[in-house]
Amino acid sequence: MLPLIVVSLVWAFSFGLIKGRLAGLDADAVSAVRLGLALLAFLPWLRPRAVRPSTAAWLMAIGAVQFGLMYALYHHAFHHLKAHEVALFTIFTPIYVTFFDATLSARWQPRHLAAAGLSVLAAGVLLWSKLDNPDFMTGFLLMQGSNLCFAAGQIAYQRTRRAVGGKTTDAGLFGWLYLGATAVAVLACAGLGGESGTGFDALAAWRDFRPTADQWLVLTYLGVLSSGVGFFLWNLGATKVNAGTLAVFNNAKIPLAVLCSLLFFGEHANVVRLAASLVLMGAALWLTEGKKNPAG
Repeated sequence: MLPLIVVSLVWAFSFGLIKGRLAGLDADAVSAVRLGLALLAFLPWLRPRAVRPSTAAWLMAIGAVQFGLMYALYHHAFHHLKAHEVALFTIFTPIYVTFFDATLSARWQPRHLAAAGLSVLAAGVLLWSKLDNPDFMTGFLLMQGSNLCFAAGQIAYQRTRRAVGGKTTDAGLFGWLYLGATAVAVLACAGLGGESGTGFDALAAWRDFRPTADQWLVLTYLGVLSSGVGFFLWNLGATKVNAGTLAVFNNAKIPLAVLCSLLFFGEHANVVRLAASLVLMGAALWLTEGKKNPAG
């Protein structure tokens, strides 16, 4: 569970950085840079002969969906939503996690579903505010597509890791995930023709991509730490907990982010809402961890 807590804290800073520091940069190019940096960070552990070609291809497919397609939708959502709206619309991911797990298991776990529902309520209590954004529906749909991709990838990796066993390390497996993710991100830059929407143009997303020095620092942080190390620790943590706990932690980053801002950055927050959110999140964790459940 510790890796999930650590990553939740790291991700707590990402929403504001993307909206506040990377505004104006092409969304597809940002995704490609972030995932390319994550791939470079894990290339030293990639061992082509350590897994069968079919397993490598499946891992690339997981990465293509969980990270590549997810980021393509996620970064585009920032063009339609405010940062807090993006955070708000991530809160349904726990429901998708429990749905995919139950579907693949052919067995519904009421405790997991109830815990996921409580975590959605916990995040909603904290984040919900009046939506006055006329473009919010487009952003909402983009975010739900992103959430579905991320949820499906978590469950797929959880099961694949158990099937592979101790033949190779998680770091070695993750090189394949980032290879598939980066390929999708690069194709999105070409296939979508960048923000101009001019059709298939391999360079369209990059022609106006001129990050400042500060933006390169943010991209490096997001690529190496938030994406590279963060996704690695997240999926590693996913293999060590049951699906209900994994679902809850998909929303735990939200009250943790507000708590960190309140304690360490002197920002204002609705303390009553924060307390209610933390209590509900704790109840969700108790519900799924209160009895010993087999992981998954």
